[in-house]
Amino acid sequence: MTESTQHLWMERAGLQRLIDVLIKQGLEVLGPVIRDGTVVLGPVAAVADLPVGMREHQSAGHYDLEDLGDERVFGVATGPASLKPLVFAPRENLVQVELGGEHGFRAEALRPEPRPVAILGVRACDLAALRVQDRIFLHDRYPDPYYEERRRGLFLIAASCTRSAPTCFCTSMGTGPEAREGFDLALTELDEGFLVRAGSEAGEEVLETLGLAEADAETRVAERRAIDACASVMDRKLDAARVHDLLLENLDHGRWDEVAERCLGCGNCTMVCPTCFCHDERDEALLDGSGSIRIREWDSCFDRQHAQIHGINFRPKIRDRYRQWLVHKLATWQDQFGTSGCVGCGRCITWCPPGIDLTEEVRAIQETTA
Repeated sequence: MTESTQHLWMERAGLQRLIDVLIKQGLEVLGPVIRDGTVVLGPVAAVADLPVGMREHQSAGHYDLEDLGDERVFGVATGPASLKPLVFAPRENLVQVELGGEHGFRAEALRPEPRPVAILGVRACDLAALRVQDRIFLHDRYPDPYYEERRRGLFLIAASCTRSAPTCFCTSMGTGPEAREGFDLALTELDEGFLVRAGSEAGEEVLETLGLAEADAETRVAERRAIDACASVMDRKLDAARVHDLLLENLDHGRWDEVAERCLGCGNCTMVCPTCFCHDERDEALLDGSGSIRIREWDSCFDRQHAQIHGINFRPKIRDRYRQWLVHKLATWQDQFGTSGCVGCGRCITWCPPGIDLTEEVRAIQETTA
């Protein structure tokens, strides 16, 4: 995708027009909606479906919502939901095997149905996470057809952050708060409306239907100030340049034992992480005995059985499993894929029941080895 240099201005009423255009083009529109006390991705047909006026309070192991009563649509930074489930399904059928026939059985791949979807309000960290997933599932030699089918159907409308949560640290990872690439359209919300720019030909075509005017210089300056202000208040930091060597040189550090005393091994961090891709495949027999279905579903390196191979478990303790997760996420992921496995969204901090903060764990190791 090539980002347009043109910044257009859209009044608040224009957001409903944008949603209407997308629906008219046959796209299912998903965006941030309130469900069970959190903001997740759900169907959107009107601006009223969005969390207008809401703000969230996040800290380690804590999340709640507050209604401030203003007109801000994208005031909630992040919730537990990312783009991952839309492209890498939590559970899906891969192959169906039927017994009988000339060769004794017949196997048929079960591909997902094409589903064109527009995602409204995608954050820069989640765009970066999607690029990480693309490297894994869209490998040049071995692309995953299930991921590829879903990925092809996405129309991404980013929302650059003008407000961050206390658990955010995207500035440390170079992934935000401004949406810079990987989108079809990008919005920046200001008091009176939105700056809009296109990042693809499909995005340009949608903008043409809206008939928007060019944003003036003063509004462009206001956008820059809002994004820079968001970046300046991120207190959580991670030394991304040093973390690779730091962790690999301290695999026997005593901090791993300390964190294991708090970690529940629940796997919440891997479920909300937008880049974790561990999964399991198994065959389930049909009840009538006529065949079986091969299923793929999310797994977690925190699951004790994940490291069970030929009767031997090579990560039997929570200490081992937490270390595997953190070292892979921040260090060996770089060796495998040329990028960090962390995008600084902070979800693993917020949604960890005991409130374990990976930035604190890294800092604790760094301070005792400096």
